[in-house]
Amino acid sequence: MNAEQIKKLFQEVKRGKLSPDEAVQKLQHLPFEDIGFAKVDHHRAVRVGMPEVIFSQGKTPTQVATIFERLSLRKNNVLATRATTQQYEETRNRVPNAEYHAVARCITLRLEKKKHGKGRIVVVSAGTSDIPVAEEAVVTAEIMGNDVEKVYDVGVAGIHRLLASRALLTKARVVIVCAGMEGALPSVVGGLVGVPVIAVPTSIGYGASFQGLAALLGMLNSCASNVSVVNIDNGFGAGYVASMINRLE
Repeated sequence: MNAEQIKKLFQEVKRGKLSPDEAVQKLQHLPFEDIGFAKVDHHRAVRVGMPEVIFSQGKTPTQVATIFERLSLRKNNVLATRATTQQYEETRNRVPNAEYHAVARCITLRLEKKKHGKGRIVVVSAGTSDIPVAEEAVVTAEIMGNDVEKVYDVGVAGIHRLLASRALLTKARVVIVCAGMEGALPSVVGGLVGVPVIAVPTSIGYGASFQGLAALLGMLNSCASNVSVVNIDNGFGAGYVASMINRLE
């Protein structure tokens, strides 16, 4: 339940369409709902404008499905990241409209289609191997109510591919760049655009890339001042922060 839904609830009570007892029943789980193995934070959408997101890794299919179902009852969009097909199947048994995004490994339920973003988010991947992380960012930004464009396989080994999409990059309000190996691409993009660039190091690369650590350190040392960095393979974090930036007036 978000701020607009609470306001509508008060208006229904005022007009006599809803009794005070019925309103209390709807609000009783507003702070959080204790379901034993988890405390579902229904208040998060009111606090930060976006509902709680389920991190599925390490959870059983039943746990993911139960949390997903409880969140869906609040009539907000629902997102579960790092989800397996088994977790999705269990979730779909309870929430038939849930969708699985196999490349991004995300489960979504879209109940609200309102656009909250004030501009466009562009998601860039250095190579095809970086696409799963980029897709997690895409799915996250879209479920949060943003227009998203993709520019994939435009790494620095063939920089002309990136320059061919320069017009699209310059129309973005936020750019997310996912890259492994040495992680150079965000610095290049940062030098081409005058908007925030969120760099996502991926765990793609040969041995000395240390599962993304080399890319992470390279991005943290970027000489492009508009580049900020999230954790290794954290497409979700990049999509979330980009969504918050894109909501600003």
